[in-house]
Amino acid sequence: MKQKPLFIDDPKVVAFDWVLFIPVLLLIAVGLVSIYSSTADANASSYFYRQLSAVGLGLVVMTIIVFLPKNFVSNATPYIYGISVLLLVIVLLFGTVIYGTKGWLRIGSFSLQPAELAKFGLLLGLAKYISSKGVDVRNIRGSGISILLSIIPALLIYLQPDHGTVTVIIAILGGVLYWAGFNPFILFFIVVIPVLILLALKGFVFYVVGAVVFSGLAILFKRKIVLTLIAIGIFVSIGFIAPIVYGNLQDHQKSRIETFLNPGNDPRGTGYNVIQSKMAVGSGGLTGKGFMQGTQTQLRYIPMQRTDFIYSVPTEEFGFLGGAFVLLLFSVLLVRLVSLASMFDKFSSVIAAGTAMMFLYHCIINIGMVIGLIPVMGIPLPFMSYGGSSMLINLAVIGIILNSYRNHKIKRNV
Repeated sequence: MKQKPLFIDDPKVVAFDWVLFIPVLLLIAVGLVSIYSSTADANASSYFYRQLSAVGLGLVVMTIIVFLPKNFVSNATPYIYGISVLLLVIVLLFGTVIYGTKGWLRIGSFSLQPAELAKFGLLLGLAKYISSKGVDVRNIRGSGISILLSIIPALLIYLQPDHGTVTVIIAILGGVLYWAGFNPFILFFIVVIPVLILLALKGFVFYVVGAVVFSGLAILFKRKIVLTLIAIGIFVSIGFIAPIVYGNLQDHQKSRIETFLNPGNDPRGTGYNVIQSKMAVGSGGLTGKGFMQGTQTQLRYIPMQRTDFIYSVPTEEFGFLGGAFVLLLFSVLLVRLVSLASMFDKFSSVIAAGTAMMFLYHCIINIGMVIGLIPVMGIPLPFMSYGGSSMLINLAVIGIILNSYRNHKIKRNV
């Protein structure tokens, strides 16, 4: 009997989601170009080569994960979550302090940031629990255990302290609960509180406008009148609570908030990074100053430009078009993740939706920092910012989603 050739429409050959992978690859390329530009003339080119090595290792890990058996990741989830929590404990005991955060484990020349692995472990842990038989996040038990799974790594990360990553953990939890059917009114309420606090600190007019807008949105949810009135009452009371909350913050936290609210008050101190990054973004114009021709980038006016402020590089050197191209790539990636979440089984669906929320939050916070709309929180831009742990974990997550896509397509064609 003649053997059937492997044509291009064979599911085992084409079961790879290029729509998801291509924007990831392009974002990595833009990130590498940006890191090279921001370090090449500063005797810091080693950062570029380290990032290139992390990309290579990440792609290898991603490829291995893509071809794992269907239930391998699901079965390994309890161990991955447990190891991620254990590493968070170890880093508190033996970790290296960098920029005031005890969040890195060093083994020779290799360093690992367990907080990045914790995001990965939490995504899998939530997906494993929520997809279990009989679990419903709309009841107290289901939502309570989901919150507990998130509190454990969040608390350990908070002790480092790494407050930015703690907010990412909260965002992942919120996105996963929403996707799994949790009450959206409660999630809306939780999100509004910190926003109103910042508006109240910004000024009375900002607070009043915010309170009115959010109260109107609360009414549109059409919940019971008592719940709606309680929510609006709390929104109104934020104006009195915000100064108390602010007064209990640590000095460095107050400094970051003050920088966000009024960066011009200390242009040579805490407001320096934000002012310089805004100048870089604004000076790029439509088409930019050209590769390695950006004034702010090449003269090193923006500290940590390869990490937190990486978005300022393509916007200065390639202008509005460069910045818009990055946003387009992220948009395609996020839309594709949500689309895939709608077609997968529950375990894979929660992972895809949670990943979309994680990337969306990272993008909003990071780009918001660069253009001065959000306080500086030390949250990297996925696939672009320098950081081996972040790159490795992000590509591993993409590998899991590609694995789910592959198994989904093969199952449909069997």
